[in-house]
Amino acid sequence: MAEKRRVLLTGGTGYIGSHSAVSFVEAGYDVALLDNFSNSSPRVLDRLEQILGQRLKVYEVDVCDEPRLREALASFSPQAVVHFAGLKAVGESVKEPQRYYENNVAGTLSLLRAMAAEKVQDLVFSSSATVYGDPASVPITEAFPRSATNPYGRSKLMVEDMLMDLCVSDPGWNIALLRYFNPVGAHNSGLIGEDPTGIPNNLMPFVTQVAVGRRAKLSVFGGDYPTHDGTGVRDYIHVTDLAEGHVSALASLDRTPDGAPLVVNLGTGKGYSVLETLRAFEKASGCSVPFEIAPRRPGDVAECYADPSRARDLIGWEAKLGLDRMCEDAWRWQANNPDGYTS
Repeated sequence: MAEKRRVLLTGGTGYIGSHSAVSFVEAGYDVALLDNFSNSSPRVLDRLEQILGQRLKVYEVDVCDEPRLREALASFSPQAVVHFAGLKAVGESVKEPQRYYENNVAGTLSLLRAMAAEKVQDLVFSSSATVYGDPASVPITEAFPRSATNPYGRSKLMVEDMLMDLCVSDPGWNIALLRYFNPVGAHNSGLIGEDPTGIPNNLMPFVTQVAVGRRAKLSVFGGDYPTHDGTGVRDYIHVTDLAEGHVSALASLDRTPDGAPLVVNLGTGKGYSVLETLRAFEKASGCSVPFEIAPRRPGDVAECYADPSRARDLIGWEAKLGLDRMCEDAWRWQANNPDGYTS
């Protein structure tokens, strides 16, 4: 029997990393996780074991710690790395830009040096639709000009540029840049899901925490955007669909044209406003979610949704699950785990 291909997931116990671990194991990969647990819980490992029937190897390492990164890579000997280890809150990045550049940019540099030293050159990078800044139109294609309206987006943009330069300098690298839109939902088991520390920065965990009684009401940031109901419009994608996108991207890495990185949007191609999403959640959960309109947040844009056709054409991937299913799965996770992983 052929040996399984080994893949290391940095930030592997986080929200997207943990769901992707499930997808990679189910696709036949030998998976190890690397995380410093700064924004995730070690309890994720127990939940993954319940889902998968096996205990995944984990390295408790910070991506900025290059010597220990090298040790982990040497120990596991992966053929590829999927890089999720990044801070990701827009508002927080405006308040703490240095922390974002240190973790997201310097941390990626550490990882690249460690990978080069251990001769691992296949990388899938967790990028973001924030690299499109405030787009002039929608839907957004990969050919749109890139810019950023906040330090989080700029950190992703800087890493994309680093990776593009790396491919030019050394054609031995095979790299994918996956530009996520807005991941929501949870594994259908209800065992793993989104569990942010502190006040949620993203819509869905804020909604579910209000529904379960952890918070009094939802703050809707901005009711005066130039959209059909005044609230921001986003492309919400089920986290398990997003996870499958990483499996498809890694399988397609050797098909990158001219040694350039493989760049694809991971989204559904549909935009929903905050209020539309809220109503869909109330329908799925049977719960009423009180809300108030709050001032816009710095760095937010009015409307953002993908043209996902390139992902379908290049890596054979498209999102399958709609907004109702996203809301149902998000509610199952939160109802089963009212205090997240500390429940």
